[in-house]
Amino acid sequence: MSAMSTARSVASTLITVAPTGAETAKSDVPALPTTPEELVETAVACERAGAALIHIHVRDREHQPTLEPAFLKEAVDGVREATDLVVQLSTGGAVTDPLDKRLTVLDADPDSCSLTCGTTNFGDGVFLNPWGFMVDLYRQAQEREVVPEFELFELGHVHALRRLIDECGLPYGGKVHVDFVTGVPGAMPGTPQALLAGVAMLPPEVTSWSATGIGRAHLPIVAAALSAGGHLRVGMEDNLMYARGRPVEHNRELVARAADLATVMQRPPMSTTEAREALAIKDRRTR
Repeated sequence: MSAMSTARSVASTLITVAPTGAETAKSDVPALPTTPEELVETAVACERAGAALIHIHVRDREHQPTLEPAFLKEAVDGVREATDLVVQLSTGGAVTDPLDKRLTVLDADPDSCSLTCGTTNFGDGVFLNPWGFMVDLYRQAQEREVVPEFELFELGHVHALRRLIDECGLPYGGKVHVDFVTGVPGAMPGTPQALLAGVAMLPPEVTSWSATGIGRAHLPIVAAALSAGGHLRVGMEDNLMYARGRPVEHNRELVARAADLATVMQRPPMSTTEAREALAIKDRRTR
């Protein structure tokens, strides 16, 4: 890679789109992409707007969250065929999904998977991620050459990441990318102060980090992450309002705004090629 392209990679921003999630009902938000066709259309539009990675939660034909293998594979294959986005599957599913079912997600052969570094309060529920499950998922990802994104909902999760690296070694490809998920009710607050406290605690093995703010925390966290050298996750999984009184009509609006802000900060969006290099993604594309 040339010195110029290396410099651009360092000075650019990885934008992740999380378009759907598992918490919002399609009946409440018809614009939420829940069908295979809507997911692919969203992926194409968000790639054009500046996203390089897509974080996918899958829905069934009744628009309910599912971890059924056929639906997962359909989503991965559809997005991979239509775009060059890094395809990341959520291994969290819905907070009620059993641990053994969540361990089957990698059967769909994604480029990347989420790996949440501990149990956390999640609104009125509890998002379970016991130590044994985390280790099993991490080792499975290493064996299958899938790059994990370590999701951090609490400052204690940063310490758990340190323990995971000590026990299991580095991920496939040797890069360690984490995402701070802030503003979930009951977890780490969506404030710049909390985010920067987490960043200060990151192990030296971490090669890149991103952040997302739930709801009203969205824009403050975008600003804090960009100013501190981090990357961005946006999307309707995390934020359904574009501005006061103005619902999000399509995920590309959130991606485009993030891309504009990153460009203003002289850290324009990464291309999908740059993102694959930065995260050491194994190329599973056949076209």
